[in-house]
Amino acid sequence: MIFCGTTLLSGERKNVPLPVPDAPPLNAICLCGAARGRTLVVTGGVHGCEYVGPQALRRLAGELDPARLSGNVILLPLANPSAFYAGAKQVVPEDGVNLNRAFPGDSAGSLSARLAFALETALYPEADLLADLHSGDCNEALHPLVFFPTAGEEIVNQVSLAAAKVLTVPYRVRSTAKNGLYSWAVQRGVPALLIERGGQGLWSEQEVDACCEDVRSLLRHLEIMPGGNPPRDQLEITETFYAEAESEGFWYPAVGLDQQVRRGELLGHLETLSGHRLQEVRAKFDGIVLYYTIALGVRAGDPLIAYGHP
Repeated sequence: MIFCGTTLLSGERKNVPLPVPDAPPLNAICLCGAARGRTLVVTGGVHGCEYVGPQALRRLAGELDPARLSGNVILLPLANPSAFYAGAKQVVPEDGVNLNRAFPGDSAGSLSARLAFALETALYPEADLLADLHSGDCNEALHPLVFFPTAGEEIVNQVSLAAAKVLTVPYRVRSTAKNGLYSWAVQRGVPALLIERGGQGLWSEQEVDACCEDVRSLLRHLEIMPGGNPPRDQLEITETFYAEAESEGFWYPAVGLDQQVRRGELLGHLETLSGHRLQEVRAKFDGIVLYYTIALGVRAGDPLIAYGHP
């Protein structure tokens, strides 16, 4: 296995620097299996306050034994390290851009664009499957789910969907996104998923354990690790509505995670500082609450709540 110019022998594990134009390299952990096989790429830390994924990948980097693998694994716990160490919500602190809206990248752009360029250049050519690990940020409560693509070529969509079905999350959500780490990979012909688990800027051992099991499930699915996966109890969400704030204000959600809501039901409202009601968010259809903003203060355009139906 050769990754970013570094050679790994069969059964070897190495930390490999992933070069970023005019910036410090990212730290990837590569495992070269004892036998040939496919390659799983798993990323975390695209957003600075989403902690379950980075912690799970740190743990897996030490637990996975390359001598027992048939294929390769590339783990990148921190795709946006300055945001992680600064506790920066949603953006690359150096330029204020959301890295998951910065694809395709630009080697001559601001840091977010250069990070996106580095990630797609190094990771996409290696991946038979890419999984990007996220959580609700420090301002978001979220129920575990996986986004799978519907905006790629049919074979890429189908391979991604088959992988999504082996995960332990209760919901799989159709996605038409194109400009994120995983969704741009799909546009480049790489099967990929975005897995969400945890939220509110918190992490727990239970959530990390579940995230690790999701990665192992993908490894078994790709036959990089031996053993199969049991049937998973998942519900596919075919339509999702994402409500955004129409202006800045005080946000008051009226529902909880995983709650069944009815068409017309009040999901939350936005007020001015003086108490004038600016916006009511009501369900456009019967559905299930997937995530919502817990922050009291929001800006115009900020996400407020997402709900969907099968």
